Amino acid sequence: MSIRVKKLLLITAAALVVLVVPAVAQSADTGDTAQPDDDFHDEDSKEIVVTARYVKQLDILAGTSVLSGEDLAQDLRGQIGDSLTSMAGISATSFAPGASRPVLRGFQGPRVRVLTDGIGSLDASNTSVDHAVAIDPLTAQRVEVLRGPAVLLFGGDAIGGAVNIIDKRIPREVPEAPFHLDALAGYGSAANDRSAAGSLDVPLTSTLVFHVDGSARKTDDVRIGGYVLSPALRGELLDAATLAADGGDAAGAAQLTDRANQSGTVPNTASLTKTAAASLAYIGDGGSLGFSVSRYESDYGVPARPGLDTGPQAPPVTIGLKQNRADLRASADLPGFFENITLRAGYSDYQHTEFEGSEVGTIFKVKGVESRLELTQAARGGWRGVIGARLLARDFNAIGEEAFVPKNSIEGAAIFTLQELELGELQLEGAARFDQTAIRAPVVNFDRSFGTFSGAFGVAYLPGEAGLKFGINLSRSARAPSAEELLSNGPHVATEAFEIGNPNFTTEKSWGGELYARYNDDIFAVSATVYGNLFSDYIFEAETGAVEDGLPVFQYFQQDATYYGFEASGSAKFATVGDFGLTANMVTDLVHANIDNGGGPIPRIPPFRALGGLEANSDYFDLRGEVEWSASQNRVATFETPSDSFTMVNASAAWRPFGKGGNLTLLASANNIFDVNARRHASFTKDYVPLSGRDIRVSAKFSF
Repeated sequence: MSIRVKKLLLITAAALVVLVVPAVAQSADTGDTAQPDDDFHDEDSKEIVVTARYVKQLDILAGTSVLSGEDLAQDLRGQIGDSLTSMAGISATSFAPGASRPVLRGFQGPRVRVLTDGIGSLDASNTSVDHAVAIDPLTAQRVEVLRGPAVLLFGGDAIGGAVNIIDKRIPREVPEAPFHLDALAGYGSAANDRSAAGSLDVPLTSTLVFHVDGSARKTDDVRIGGYVLSPALRGELLDAATLAADGGDAAGAAQLTDRANQSGTVPNTASLTKTAAASLAYIGDGGSLGFSVSRYESDYGVPARPGLDTGPQAPPVTIGLKQNRADLRASADLPGFFENITLRAGYSDYQHTEFEGSEVGTIFKVKGVESRLELTQAARGGWRGVIGARLLARDFNAIGEEAFVPKNSIEGAAIFTLQELELGELQLEGAARFDQTAIRAPVVNFDRSFGTFSGAFGVAYLPGEAGLKFGINLSRSARAPSAEELLSNGPHVATEAFEIGNPNFTTEKSWGGELYARYNDDIFAVSATVYGNLFSDYIFEAETGAVEDGLPVFQYFQQDATYYGFEASGSAKFATVGDFGLTANMVTDLVHANIDNGGGPIPRIPPFRALGGLEANSDYFDLRGEVEWSASQNRVATFETPSDSFTMVNASAAWRPFGKGGNLTLLASANNIFDVNARRHASFTKDYVPLSGRDIRVSAKFSF
């Protein structure tokens, strides 16, 4: 463990002792019994809340979504990116079933923060698209997608937004029963997907809770509805086969033809993921203190692009990933101007090994600690807010053939605030954040620091009619370049590129704005947002035309860029038939992104999409049918291929044998019913890793 990481662990421990423990001890002396956290509720409730005590309702924020309860269980996939794609403005990188990050409004990578209970995943997922996020969706209780000024609570670099996965690994309340058990088990036919997860909370005293949880998921190679290769790539292989045949190489021609005609399943996409965690939490009337330890393991295949040569294919690449993690959460109520103080911290020891066949290719190691301290202001009239700080120390090292980024360390410190004010029919929201980031790589004599300021301001107008709101948000965001953008210099087989960074990059700046309108009552719920971002010194990768180590050279550049788009969702309860209420709903979104001054389209931008569904809901049954249409994407960079449009039809059903107040839900769904061969344009691997074909899924969700 480096000196930097040790120093940050000591700072976090000192904050815990000096600021939190005395307050928790004082609450324990009163003898009060534990009370549930008001910020949490029945996970199937339709009321939308966030975990932060200072923002108890999201109706003051724009563009925030929550997935929980049965909806989350129905959409669970192996990676968090693929679990959110039914929500407005969200796609996924879908590199492989074992590695997929969220894409928000066309942004991915370092412009989207993926968090677990407000703390980063502390893994290597930002280093490359083939690296999995070390968070298992099976253990999630709720997923929050944040945009607007509130994003600055989690990072000025989160220009696209933040995805915050909430689990129960550190309990927030003491069960009234002798124990509380949650369990989820499921099966998916497309990849022979077998999954199970469970958690157990046991009250040891009236204020002390022991928690344990675990999960496991095993999949085979994913089944698809057509050819593995896209029409363009398949045509390249068939042309190469023709040339081989004309040259008298019948064996080579047959080999290339077999590659081009491969169908049915995508090779090397199987996966196995296991997690385990245990925690202990004190929960008193005046504060709480909890600590957890967890283990995450995942083994998954990395599909390869078929080569045009007639020699033997390279051995399959698989990744074996392991993360040991420790987390802490503490809070205490305070008198005076601040009503609460919260400390959240996490430490991670992460390693994954990339195997080429049975041989070790590259080892990636990450050790890091992140902590955040938040002071919640007591509400005064219509004014409320929070002030906080965040510290980060991260050491990264790659050893082996694909060590395209040198050993480096990152130290980060930030202060931030979010303030909200209600003035009758007007609601005002402002946020500010300052980040100081130092990146060091002694092996290449690199040592730079970046100071960035980000700010946002929002105004919402609520006319007299209940449920109607109009608003505008303006923001200025700044992002320090990532270590990969600064220091890359080597072959990167996963992206099939020799990547070159630029150590002289400056910070990336963005001016953003969004206009939104919402209406919500017992019958209708509608939300629509238009947005845009104007970038200065936008960082992107482009092909140079050179070849190095048999790979095309991709270099990082900086140039101004423009993003704009819209997203909308709505639902209407239009009839009642017997015990069933009938509802129609829809989701649609579009992103347009371009490098300014003739630079052309930004690559991997999702195309226009529309999703519409009909639901029948009762206390015991929910039925749903939906159609998702994705347009073709022909606005592409010079080095990427277009994507065809596709239409997928899905259906699902939920049965609650004991009604909505019961503790058992049985779920069934048929996804991609007509076995369409679909490809997600945001994916690096779309030309040889299509989405799964027809997938019949069943699951059971139990709580006792």
